[in-house]
Amino acid sequence: MNIKVIKGDITRLEADAIVNAANSSLLGGGGVDGAIHRAAGKELLAECRLLGGCKTGEARITKGYNLKAKYIIHTVGPVYHDREDDEILLSNCYKNSMDLALENNIHSIAFPAISTGIYGYPKEKAAKVAVSALNDWTSEHSDYDIEIILVSFDDTTYKLYNTLISKE
Repeated sequence: MNIKVIKGDITRLEADAIVNAANSSLLGGGGVDGAIHRAAGKELLAECRLLGGCKTGEARITKGYNLKAKYIIHTVGPVYHDREDDEILLSNCYKNSMDLALENNIHSIAFPAISTGIYGYPKEKAAKVAVSALNDWTSEHSDYDIEIILVSFDDTTYKLYNTLISKE
């Protein structure tokens, strides 16, 4: 599995695509979603208005506009309720984002820690779901060459990702 972990600002990355932890309207919000919308510019909001929203676990793709990334893949993570379907929905965010990457010939993709901000998903559980989902996807698509970057904004998430990746 070709996954690397970095600590930093996802909006400044040079990758074919960055993933936005969006809300279901896709019209911007707080956290990483707001940061991506601000950095990409008003054209992103205009394109997102045409998409008609996005359900939890699904993903949509737009241009990157003012970002270094060519594309933004928007996915809506679950609000954490400590239910079994939380894990399924979060896993689907990663898998559906990767499917869009494949469909759009994307060979480098950067993910934030989806659902770990205001949506309240515990960081350790979310990191395990992310690494597991990405490992499953890359195993199923072993012939597809893609670099996956897990971007952490804080030390805790950075350490969690590194610990999990080193066990793979």
